[in-house]
Amino acid sequence: MKIIIVGTAYPYRGGLSAFNERLAYEYLQRGDEVEIYTFTLQYPSFLFPGKTQFSDEPAPQKLLIHRRINSINPFNWFRVGREIAKKKPDILITKYWLPFMAPCLGTIERRVRRNRHTRIVSILDNVIPHEHRPGDRIFSRYFVKSTDAFVAMSRSVLEDLGLFNKTKPRTFCPHPLYDHYGDLIDKEEARKLIGIDPNGRYLLFFGFIRAYKGLDLLLNALADPRLKERNIKLIVAGEFYGDSKPYLQIIEQLKLHDRVVLCTDFIPDSQVNRYFRACDIVAQPYKSATQSGVTQIAFHFEKPMLVTDVGGLAEIVPDGKIGYVVQPDERQIADAIIRFYDEQRETPFTVAVAEEKKKYSWQNMVKAIDSFF
Repeated sequence: MKIIIVGTAYPYRGGLSAFNERLAYEYLQRGDEVEIYTFTLQYPSFLFPGKTQFSDEPAPQKLLIHRRINSINPFNWFRVGREIAKKKPDILITKYWLPFMAPCLGTIERRVRRNRHTRIVSILDNVIPHEHRPGDRIFSRYFVKSTDAFVAMSRSVLEDLGLFNKTKPRTFCPHPLYDHYGDLIDKEEARKLIGIDPNGRYLLFFGFIRAYKGLDLLLNALADPRLKERNIKLIVAGEFYGDSKPYLQIIEQLKLHDRVVLCTDFIPDSQVNRYFRACDIVAQPYKSATQSGVTQIAFHFEKPMLVTDVGGLAEIVPDGKIGYVVQPDERQIADAIIRFYDEQRETPFTVAVAEEKKKYSWQNMVKAIDSFF
């Protein structure tokens, strides 16, 4: 088939690019023809809180990526829509994660549908965002109307979709593994690369640091005297997407300097493996969520997980089997960490993760899209 994916891709960085590029590779491996249409302008600077939107890594090989889309220029949306429509792809796949993108993506989809050939599928990260802004529901409704079918990566998003449409084809398929971030290097080697104690006890908080991800809860849990007695430490690996002061104040007030390793620049793809392989357990103390790419990186690197019971996180982290599911409460987070170390759960959890991750293949995502046709 001829497939066109519309969304974030190289030279942009981050999980959205990683997802679309990895999906494109899956179609190429199957023998399909694949192109990606990405942005010339993705976010205006006032909407992007990080240091840069762009990757400094080499371009992905064998992928045909067109930089055509300006997210804030309506004339551009019509032009790109017409260009794609003329190519008559069998399937147009859009990745929807933010209502801000709805006018752009929805308009492109509407233009493409005029060729009376292309079927349009959206892979939904969110329909209702974590951080609400005026107009979110109006924009999402516009986008949903322009799409033929939907793949939701968590059941909570599938339910949210029902607020906008109850009849269009839809299915649930969990987020596939991010399996392109390097080899499963030894813990000792990983810790040497980061420059941390080879014999220490380390948690990992990974990814962009935003308010809803609950790093403040994790820092407060780390201050629990029981964790201090056991000299349990935390690696924070990811860029601040917002004000860093509240977190730095917690570290100062609770005297956590010697137990928190701050690596708060963007972590390039080539270095992701060292952070996941260096830790004992990955902590996601989110206050709200749908699904998370961080979970799927942890699966790839065969790491136990501690997640909160929000959104779809508990769906893919069986409590007591590959990790722990707790409420977004600092005491419960601390209790779970204590259990993990005192009951020596790292090895049995790791073995279980290696088995559980077999469920999350990219073939399953492609099959979910194929199921509509």
